[in-house]
Formats: sequence, C-alpha cells, structure tokens
Amino acid sequence: MRVLKRVVLLVVIVAAAFIAFLFIYKPKPIGVVLGVNFSQGFAQSLNGDWKANYIGLLKDLKVKNIKLGTNWDLLEPERGKFNWTDLDWQVKEAEKSGASLIVVVGMKTPRWPECHIPEWVKNLSRDEIGKEVVNLVSGIVGRYKSSPAVKIWQVENEPFFRFGECPSYSADFVKDEVRAVKSADKSRQVLITESGEFSTWTSAAKLGDIVGTTLYRKVWFSPLKFYFNYPFPPSFYYWKAWLIKKIFGKEVIDTELQAEPWTNLGFQKTPLEEQYRTFDLQQFRDNVEFARETALPQAYLWGAEWWWWMKNQGHPEYWDYAKELFKS
Repeated sequence: MRVLKRVVLLVVIVAAAFIAFLFIYKPKPIGVVLGVNFSQGFAQSLNGDWKANYIGLLKDLKVKNIKLGTNWDLLEPERGKFNWTDLDWQVKEAEKSGASLIVVVGMKTPRWPECHIPEWVKNLSRDEIGKEVVNLVSGIVGRYKSSPAVKIWQVENEPFFRFGECPSYSADFVKDEVRAVKSADKSRQVLITESGEFSTWTSAAKLGDIVGTTLYRKVWFSPLKFYFNYPFPPSFYYWKAWLIKKIFGKEVIDTELQAEPWTNLGFQKTPLEEQYRTFDLQQFRDNVEFARETALPQAYLWGAEWWWWMKNQGHPEYWDYAKELFKS
C-alpha cells in the first residue's frame, strides 16, 4: 500500500509539473502565413451574393491562401449529374489572382451541418454512400489537378471527430478517399484535419501527408448552455505539433483559427451584442497573436463570410482589420 501511494504521488507530481510547464513555457512567436476558409454554401446562405464575398477576399483583402470547401449537394444535386459551374469559377478566379488553394473534398466539408449530402443520397446504404463519395472525390481531383492554384487536397473535414449531422462511416471510408485522391493525383499532398482540443492528432498523422488542427478560444457549450473559454496555452498546440513531427514526420498547420463568434443560433438570429460576447475585435487580435505564439507555420482564419456579412450590416471593422493582416 505504501509503494502504491508513492507511485500515485509521483504520477501526480509529474502531471502537475507538466501542466505547469505548459503554462510557463512560451514558444517563440513566428511570422505565420495567414489564409482564410471559404464556403460557397455558407456565404450564399448568409450574404446571398457569395461571388462578391469571394472576389472581395481576392481583390480587396488580397488573400493569397484559401481553404476552399466543396459541397456535395451543390456539385451533384442529381445522381451522376455534376454541376461544375460554380467551382470552376472559384478555381479560375484564384488562378487569376495568383492565390493558392487547399481544396476540401468528400462528404464532410466545412460549415454546418458538416455533411452536405444531396437528397438522393439519404436512402442509400453505408457501402453505397462510400462508393458514391469516392466517385465524387475522384471527379473533383481529376477535374482540377491541372490547376496551378490547387496546392493541397484535404480529404473530409475532421473525419475522426463525430460532430455534425452525418451518416455513420468508418476509418476505412476515409482511407478509400485518400487512395482515390492519390490515384488521381500523385503530385500533391493530402491534408487530414482533427480537433485541436479533443484529439491527439495521431489518426490524421497516420493517414495524411499534412495534419491540420482547429484552434478555438471561446465557444458556446451547448450541453450546459454557457460560453466556455478553452484554458489551453499556445504551448499546448506547439508541443502536440512537435510530437507529431518527431513521431510521424508530419507537419501540423492551423486550418481553422477562430475569427468569428460561436453562437447557439445562426448569425441572422443572434443579436450583435450576443455575438460580441464570444468574438469582438479585441478577441480577433488576441486570436491572431495566440496563433503566432503556437509557432505553427500557417493559420487559416475561420470567419471570412461573417466579416463580409458584418461589413454589409454597417460594421466593417472586422473586414478592415483583416485587410491590415493580409497587408503585413
């Protein structure tokens, strides 16, 4: 019993020392390369004129790095009948502006409800859905692999984090998609993303060439209905990335840096005063500085559609601050 107590005490001391080290150690801030996330579907639901939002990013903000989400329901509204018009336009505009794209492919891509599934898919079996998704992924990669704007393919969005309105799927489902990408385009790397706060990132590191992490600071915690500040310091992300590099030889980038409010309802239904509780201009500045302090080399801001929406609501300060960020 005495030996057991000593072992427990040692474990507690080591754990306490490690936690203290996390909060004391500060990685050297770096000049992080900034980009933005963009979702046609979300921008359209929020702003209506999603093309103006996209052109604003390229021409006004002069963004050079975009993580571009694709929506299955927009691309294949009828089985076997693809509508490439809008995605063709987005890729071409990026080419004309000299921007680089991470193209997100698959069933689970950015923005709620996460899985953007056409109506015709909803009565299919899991195996049938898997085959259709591989067909979708192969089609996207085959169509755009010759574009100089496309730099990386991202397969699914946080596929190992069970969040959103999605049918059941397995790790093999994601592996099949990665194989499809690699078969269609052997020249580009595959990015797999995971939750920054609730994952070790090892599943993504085993499957992807690059690992992507989310980074949120203040969120709405639905089960208990309150706003929650994540307590993790920048070194939490730095050391996780360091371990992934040492163990798997994979680079970690920040693919989703919070740059908009996290609210219980949609922005149109949430008063501005409530939105400011989770995200005001100072929080925007703090989050960018926090990202620099993690020493991750890239950070893709999550909120470009909201900045444009706020600008059109008579609150251009977020858009204007982003403009200053991309000048530097």
